[in-house]
Amino acid sequence: MCSRMFDQLTPAARRLTLRVVATVSVAAVVSLASAQIAVRNQGYIPFGEAPINYRSNDLKDPVAKLEKRLEDGKATLTYEPGHGYLRSVLQQLEVPIDSQTLVFSKTSFQYPKISPEHPRALYFNDDVYIGSVHEGKAIEIVSFDPSQGAIFYLLDERKVDKPAFQRAELDCTQCHIAAGTRGVPGVLLRSVYPTRTGTLMSGTRSLITDQESPLTERWGGWYITGRLTGITHMGNATVDDSQIVSASDTHAAATKLVPFAKPFDATAYLSTDSDVVAHLVLAHQTQMHNLITLTNYKTRMALYSHAQAGQASAGSALPDSVRQQFERPAEQLVHYLLFTNEAPLSGLGLEANASASAFAKDFAARGARDAHGRSLREFDLNTRIFRYPCSYLIYSDAFDALPEPAKGFVYHRLLQVLSGEDKSPDFAQLSADDRRAVLEIVLATKRELPEEWTQYAHANHLAVRSEAARAAEPNS
Repeated sequence: MCSRMFDQLTPAARRLTLRVVATVSVAAVVSLASAQIAVRNQGYIPFGEAPINYRSNDLKDPVAKLEKRLEDGKATLTYEPGHGYLRSVLQQLEVPIDSQTLVFSKTSFQYPKISPEHPRALYFNDDVYIGSVHEGKAIEIVSFDPSQGAIFYLLDERKVDKPAFQRAELDCTQCHIAAGTRGVPGVLLRSVYPTRTGTLMSGTRSLITDQESPLTERWGGWYITGRLTGITHMGNATVDDSQIVSASDTHAAATKLVPFAKPFDATAYLSTDSDVVAHLVLAHQTQMHNLITLTNYKTRMALYSHAQAGQASAGSALPDSVRQQFERPAEQLVHYLLFTNEAPLSGLGLEANASASAFAKDFAARGARDAHGRSLREFDLNTRIFRYPCSYLIYSDAFDALPEPAKGFVYHRLLQVLSGEDKSPDFAQLSADDRRAVLEIVLATKRELPEEWTQYAHANHLAVRSEAARAAEPNS
C-alpha cells in the first residue's frame, strides 16, 4: 500500500495496515483468482539499476537453489492437510521447526487472519526466514542472497501439481527498504503496544529490536515461552484498551500491558513453543544481515560512482572520500559482529534455557569447533547471548561475498581488536580472554582467512584451520 492510499484511510483502518508490523514481515499483493500471487517487475524499486541490479534473476539464495531443484525434479514439496507445504518447505530449506516464534500483532498482507488467538508463526536458519499464517493463503519467505541481500518470495498454499516459489518485489520492498532495515533490502523486528485484537494501539510507538535493545522493551506483540524467571518484557500481553476513554489515556493504558488470560491453541502449530532463546538469536541475526548487506551495497556503489567519474585507474589508491562511504558501515559491522553494546542478561536466569531449549541445543550443535571444542554458536545466557562474542554469521556466504576492499577492511579491523592492538573504549567490554578465545576459534575454523591473519597466527604460534579439517567439512 502506498503512503498516499494510507493517508486516505480512517484511523481504524490505518491500524489494520502494514504499519503495525511487529515482526520480520514480508509484504506482497495477492490475487486469489489466479495462480499469480506475487507482484514483480512493476513500478520503481530502489537499487534496481546498476551497480546493484536488485531485480536480476542471477540469484544464489537458498530458495532460488531449491526452485532449481524443483524444476529439475531433484526435489519435491509435499502437501499436508492443516499445514499445507510448510513442513516440507522447512525440511527442504533446512529450517528447524524448533526455531518457531509466534507473533500476534497484525502483519503482512494476511493480517486479517493474525490475532492473539491465531498468531503468525516464524521460522529461521542462518539464511532464511519463513512466515506462516493460520489458514493463510501463502507462505512468506525472505531468503538471503550472498550479493543482493534479502530476496522476497511467496508460495501459494493451495494444493497444486507443481508448487513454485514466486518472487515478490514491489510491495515487499516498500516496507523492507526502510530506516529499520538500514536502507537496504532487509529484515527487522518490532516491539509494539498491541490491542486485544492484535492491532497497534493508536498513538503509541513501535521499537526496532536488535541485540542492543533492553529486554524491558522487547517482544510487544509476541508470545514468549521458556524459563523466564525475573524477566520483565512486553510479550504475552495486550493493552487494556477498555480503560481508554480519550486520546490522553492512550499512553497510560499502553504502559500497563495486561497478560493474556488464555493463550493460543498450540495444537494448530508445528511446535508448542515461541522459544525465548530463538527470540534472542533472531534479534541479533536480523540486523547482522542488514549490516552485511549495507556494507556490500555501499562498497559496490562507491566503486561504481568512482569508476563512472573516470577517476579509477589500475593500481591507484582510492580517495578518502570514496573509502569513507563503505568504511563507515564496515566499522558498524565490526562493532555489531563483536556484540559491542549488547544488552546485558545478568540476573535474568536465562542460562537455564541453554539445556532446556530444543532450539538452543540444535543451534549450538551445528557450530564449527576448534581443537578445544569451542564454537561461536555456544550459548552463555548468563551475562550475554553467546559464550564467545563474535557472530556465527562470519561463516555465512553473505559475509564471504563482501566485496573488496571492504572485506579486507573488516578483517583488518577484526584482527586489530582481537589481537589487542585496538584498545579503544569502543571495545572495552571485550576482555583479553574473550579476544583471545574468539581469535583462536576463528583462526581454527574460518575458511579463506586473509594472509595478514595467517601471518599473525604463525608469528604467535596459533593454530590455523588445517587442510584435514577443511576436507572433513561438508561442502568443502
